[in-house]
Amino acid sequence: MSTADKKPTAAWIGTGVMGRWMCEHLMDAGYHTVVYNRTKSKAQPLIDKGAVFAGSPKEAAEQADIIFTIVGFTKDVREVYFSDTGILAGAKNGSIVVDMTTTNPSLAVEIFRQAEAKGISSIDAPVSGGDVGAREARLTIMSGGDKTAFDQVLPLFEVMGRNINYLGEAGAGQHTKACNQIVIAGTMVGVCESLLYGYKAGLSMEQLIETISKGAAGCWTLDNLAPRIAKHDYDPGFIVEHFIKDMGIALQEAQAMELSLPGLALAHQLYVALKAQGRGKDGTQALILALDALSNAGFSRS
Repeated sequence: MSTADKKPTAAWIGTGVMGRWMCEHLMDAGYHTVVYNRTKSKAQPLIDKGAVFAGSPKEAAEQADIIFTIVGFTKDVREVYFSDTGILAGAKNGSIVVDMTTTNPSLAVEIFRQAEAKGISSIDAPVSGGDVGAREARLTIMSGGDKTAFDQVLPLFEVMGRNINYLGEAGAGQHTKACNQIVIAGTMVGVCESLLYGYKAGLSMEQLIETISKGAAGCWTLDNLAPRIAKHDYDPGFIVEHFIKDMGIALQEAQAMELSLPGLALAHQLYVALKAQGRGKDGTQALILALDALSNAGFSRS
């Protein structure tokens, strides 16, 4: 293989519910991969497949041409990029950093500027599709930042997702993800209220979902999460705590734009109530439990 044909080395930081699968797809496509996760056991399936485990984000970045991150919260992104043992302390000139975490657009701009000062290209590329989309390599990937770098990373994105778009300058990917989460928040409330109504009316949950998902109500949430709700399966594809974070970012950005989003604010408060019930680590479909508690419909006891 010529130097021109040689695939870049990828570093992957954050091997949780989604990151593990996204990284595994890169490995299956033949990319040499270095991984880092605070809890090493969560990276073990990748290590067993041949990934090299690094001792820090800095150490991972030192060995890679393209560095991907998908971690939990804004503070985690800051730590993995800006700390003394972070990515920008180790990434080499000419490398590319790709943050796939959902975080503040302003942080994406900050990463872009600090990376640019070190001769490093930056892309913000949050994703949508949950654990199913990650596992089946059919994520939506929303990108902002350096267009030339996006074009270079596109073949790797195509290994992870099916709907991949470049939206503009740094932060544009994160703004697009905020729009995505606004839709999901309102949709989830509607789906859960519909299922509660159907339950109280004595309908079969399975038949209800099958019927309305084929009409105008059809959506990803009905197809993928409503069947889990019917089975009282609240295992996370995307956890409540992270969704609260995402909605908080969107509300913060909306406030800065002097924009009122009452539907999003209501969904945010319902999820905060759900977390207060001890459900912060559950999947977002657990929202039905908060609504059930408000109406005392009895679904959670069925």
